[in-house]
Amino acid sequence: MPRSLLGRMLLLTLLAVLLAQALSSFIWVSQLRASQMEGLLTSARSVAQSMSASVSYFRSLPLGYRPLVLDQLRSMGGTRFFVSLNDKPLDMQVLPPTERKQAVLAEVDQVLRERLGRDVDMSVSFVSPDDLRIFNGGLKLDELPRSWAHYALSLEPLNPPVLVTQIQIAPNEWLYLASLMPAPYASLEEDVIPIQQLWFIAFTSSFLLLFIGVLVHWQSRPLKRLARAAREMSLGSEVELLPEVGGSEVVEVSRAFNSMRERIGRYLNERSQLFSAISHDLRTPITRLRLRVELLEDEALQRKFSRDLDELELLVKGALQCVKDTDIHENIEPLDLNLLLDCVTEPYLASNGNGRVTVQGRAAAPYAGKPLALKRCIGNLLDNALKYGERAHLRIEDDKHTFMLHVDDEGPGVPQAWLEQVFEPNFRLATKQPGYGLGLGIARNIAHAHGGEISLRNLDEGGLRVTLSLPREVG
Repeated sequence: MPRSLLGRMLLLTLLAVLLAQALSSFIWVSQLRASQMEGLLTSARSVAQSMSASVSYFRSLPLGYRPLVLDQLRSMGGTRFFVSLNDKPLDMQVLPPTERKQAVLAEVDQVLRERLGRDVDMSVSFVSPDDLRIFNGGLKLDELPRSWAHYALSLEPLNPPVLVTQIQIAPNEWLYLASLMPAPYASLEEDVIPIQQLWFIAFTSSFLLLFIGVLVHWQSRPLKRLARAAREMSLGSEVELLPEVGGSEVVEVSRAFNSMRERIGRYLNERSQLFSAISHDLRTPITRLRLRVELLEDEALQRKFSRDLDELELLVKGALQCVKDTDIHENIEPLDLNLLLDCVTEPYLASNGNGRVTVQGRAAAPYAGKPLALKRCIGNLLDNALKYGERAHLRIEDDKHTFMLHVDDEGPGVPQAWLEQVFEPNFRLATKQPGYGLGLGIARNIAHAHGGEISLRNLDEGGLRVTLSLPREVG
């Protein structure tokens, strides 16, 4: 099943057109066959009536006149039938029976017996021109002068079957009549579907697919703009209002997106103002409290107050640092991930190849994202691996759908119950390590802003694997 709306619409349209055309073609072919069969039987009756008239005419002639009449007919250039007199019926290889051939033979036999008598001795069959025999000597059609028989029995280049009727009109005298069926029933071939109908189906299907393709492409452009705007907004870029055009459903979606964009913009502005106010308002009382602590005479109490103020200042700085690191205002641009990784890992790579960081694989193509944010995201993952695992091994997997970066360390790993908890702010496995415990949380927030994800997994051989996945396609 195609992934795109255009591909799915074209596939469903093609299936619907083929089913409709198959049904209509079946009905049309059935009616056409019935009409053709009726016309075929009418032509067969006409041929049979002409044959019976010829037989009656030759019967009425004296025996000595019959060869003279045949000579006159041949010298005139032929008639509708090729007629000859033989002393016995000729044996020829008849064509395999089909529905149409059987219907014509039955109709001709019936008409001849009605007009000439039920007890008349005769045979009616279809013979290929190549197997046709004319006289007692077994002469073929090509061995006769063209003026004798080709006018009645040749229809080049179709080479249709020949209707041969042999009727006994006297002892040891058989009247031989050969002719073609009149057009358009000369070939007697039964096509499953006429070639004209196949061309009609192909033409209508192509026209409908082209029309539906243009229509869906035209109607899906607002959806593509919406997807692009949603991705840019998730990366923090300034997104213009979407034009509310297209179908009513698309207009409603665009209107809802514009409304959501305005609300999110107001929320982000208010959040930035809130943290700026918190940063400004908390500095003064914390500084004032430190001055007052210095005036305390009780040193033990002074140390307790100082410790509490240090923790308070640490929490405030950590919260502000988290907002500062995740709310990076950058434009989205094509980013060379290989160059970015080189910049991040260069300080840890030794010239002799024994550095603390190894890199395997390369990015296949540029990635549309925020350079500083992604650099901070990968840098946090690398710093975390070096902090807890001493060494880091980076491996890249990249295709047209997803860019993946695996960061393996050689540390003790993370308990299974804490694999999600380590992303929470101020959570640290080793409390003696410096920092705010915000690195993984900030990295995940940046990955989420790019539509990606960060996951953790303990390796069987020891150590932790952190996987950053960034989608290259929207949706």
